[in-house]
Amino acid sequence: MSQAQASIPSQPRAKQLRACLLCSIIQTPADFRKHGCPNCEELMQMKGYPDRIGACTTTYFDGIIAVIDPETSWVSRWQRTSKYVRGMYAVRVKGRIPEDVEAELESRGIKYIPRDQTDMD
Repeated sequence: MSQAQASIPSQPRAKQLRACLLCSIIQTPADFRKHGCPNCEELMQMKGYPDRIGACTTTYFDGIIAVIDPETSWVSRWQRTSKYVRGMYAVRVKGRIPEDVEAELESRGIKYIPRDQTDMD
């Protein structure tokens, strides 16, 4: 069974890790530049655009969760990542997605819930 997954960054690159503000997947800036976000590239459009990576990801996140089987993991359900690819996810991400992405989500009838675990509206 073949399932998409994100790469696990090597230890020397750990200080460069960034978390996607929309889905909270953790990757290196090079991975975001080369592949984009494996979960929400359609909305975030980071592939090949360093400025967009800076706006749509952050280095300010807490905790890391390794998700191996997102569809059956209770942690994935709790983190709202059960429909995403396998990979490393931040428990909490500080920051908000860009306004254009939030407007696109709204136009699709999707309510944006920030991943910093606050009740921000």
